[in-house]
Order: sequence, then C-alpha cells, then structure tokens
Amino acid sequence: MGFLAKAPRAVDMVQGNDLPDFAQKMVDMLNKAGAAMMVSVGHRTGLFDAMHGGAWKSSAGWAREAGLSERYVREWLGAMTTAGIVEIDRIAETYRLPPEHARFLGGNADAVNLAAMMQWIGVLAPVETEIVECFRNGGGVPAAAFGRFREVKAAETELSLDLDATIALSAGLRERLIEGIDVLDVGCGGGRLVRELARLYPNSSFTGYDRSPRQIAEARVQAEGLDNVRYAELDGTAMTDHRAFDLILTFDAVHGQRHPDALLARIRNALRPRGVYIMQDIHAHSSHAGNVNHPLAPFIYTMSCMHCMTVSLSQNGAGLGSAWGVELAQLLLAEAGFDSVAMHRLPHDLRNAYFVCRAN
Repeated sequence: MGFLAKAPRAVDMVQGNDLPDFAQKMVDMLNKAGAAMMVSVGHRTGLFDAMHGGAWKSSAGWAREAGLSERYVREWLGAMTTAGIVEIDRIAETYRLPPEHARFLGGNADAVNLAAMMQWIGVLAPVETEIVECFRNGGGVPAAAFGRFREVKAAETELSLDLDATIALSAGLRERLIEGIDVLDVGCGGGRLVRELARLYPNSSFTGYDRSPRQIAEARVQAEGLDNVRYAELDGTAMTDHRAFDLILTFDAVHGQRHPDALLARIRNALRPRGVYIMQDIHAHSSHAGNVNHPLAPFIYTMSCMHCMTVSLSQNGAGLGSAWGVELAQLLLAEAGFDSVAMHRLPHDLRNAYFVCRAN
C-alpha cells in the first residue's frame, strides 16, 4: 500500500510537474546529451543525408533509403522525434526531417553542419576515466588516447573554413597569391586545405607541416600530381625556417600546443618582410566571467578539459586550453613580435576568431 501511495507523486515528478527549476534544467541537460549522441549517429550513418528531401517515410522506408537496420533506425527515430528534430505523423507512423532543420544537419546542409559537431561527445567520452584520474593526480592524457579525434577535427576544420573569406581578410593577399608567393600551413593534418589552395593558386608554392607521420604520409599520396605542394613531418615548435614564407596559416592549431609561445615565435621568425600570418583559433574571452554569456562556453570548456588542455599537460606543456581567450592570444602574438594584430569574425563560423598578424 505504501508503494501505491507514492506512485502518483513519482509519476508527477517524472512528468516534471513537481520538479524545481534547477532539477528540470538538469533533466533537460540529460535529454540533450542523449540527443546529441543520436544526432552524431545520424550524421555518421548518413540518415540525415537520406532524409534531406523532406519526404515522409516509415522507419522501414528510411532504413531502406539509408541501407541500415530497421530496428536501429526505429529507435533512433524515437530519439529524434522526442527531441524535436524529426517530425512524426502519428496516424501514418511516418517521419520526416523538416527543411528548416535539414539546413543544419548532414553533409548536404546549406548552412553550418551542426550534426558533425555532435561527434565530439562520443570522441571525448571514452577518456572520462583517465581525465578523472588527472583530477586526482595531475598530469594529462596523451593525444594517442583519443581515437577518432584527428579525423573529426580535420572534417570540422574543413566544414568551418571559408578559404575565400579568410584570404579576403588581408588586403591584397589574393593578388599576391595569384602572382606567386610561398605559403606554409602549420599543423596541416591530412593537408586537404593546402591542396585546395594549391589548385586555386598554381603560381604559389605551398608547404604543410604536421607532427603526425600517418597524416603526412596520407597527404603526400593525395598531393600526387601537384607540383607546387610539399609536406614535411615536423612539430611547428621545432621549425628552423627563417624568412622563408610570405603567408603562414594555422587552423585551430595553437592553443593546444605544448608551448604556444614558442610556436608563435617560430612562425614570426619564418615570415618574410611584408609577410602575413593568419591564425584561426577559438573565439572566447580569457576569463570565466567574460564567457558567462558565450553561446558555446560550456562546450568549449569541456573540449578543453577533455582534450586540448590535458594533451598539452601530458607533455609538461602550458595547458592553455581551448578557452585561452582573445586577450591572451593577442598578448602572446605581441610578445612573439607581431606589431599589428587585427581580430575578425566570419558570419559562417560559430566557434572561431581570425587573427591577421603582421610584423615590420
């Protein structure tokens, strides 16, 4: 009888009728975390791409369309409909992805692909136990522990980057590229952006440095036939180039370095007179208080704690983290010898700031 007496109150709480505001906020957070993982699954399995046309189909129909198991697709649709991402026709038991949602989901998205960003939940979760140990004992978790991190990061960089808009941030740079200059991408990963620039500007020469032997080997294979591209397996902090490049680029590659100040000093040394350095990095402030109203602040700090900061600390590095902030970035750029630093935002990029740097 005691259990039966308590049951109605338990039901009310599950329905949220008696939950205080903070508890409801935590329940909402849990639901959104689960939905984020399912959005990642929808991205990786191609379900969002299959649903982009806005058609109505059953779970079996969408499974056939995407070449997937119906039972898994049915459960995924349950998560997506209850999260308000996919619509359901209750009578026909069919589902569709509304066009206004499709704009932000999948490889066919005509706006930013937010589904791809949800992959970070699954990438970071496997190292949670190691991070907990770091809380207790200090130190860090090495990059090798992170599985798909490089793959997801490279894909996200390509999605977030508008090369034309980035080049246009520096007056006259496009004309110099057309005429022919020497360009370096530090932390180039698989080198796709280097190859894209090399095709756009065949009179210029392009170099990519990355410390990953696997990614450099892949980049070299992909660059076959491009005479104006070379790649080298090299940590940017070990660069010895002196006045060798007219343009140097880094894309989300500075804050996670073991010694970001050393990298910026090497980049400054590698620039020729009239040279330009463009640094794409996380847009945030350098204080917690400054980020209270930042729309992505919890995500940025989580990424920092679970990867960028801890990887640097695993090498006895500075551990600046993702939210090192524009104030500290500008200070370190000035200390590296850049006399002029202009920060820009681009409307398509939710996460990053673009620093256009010059030195006399």
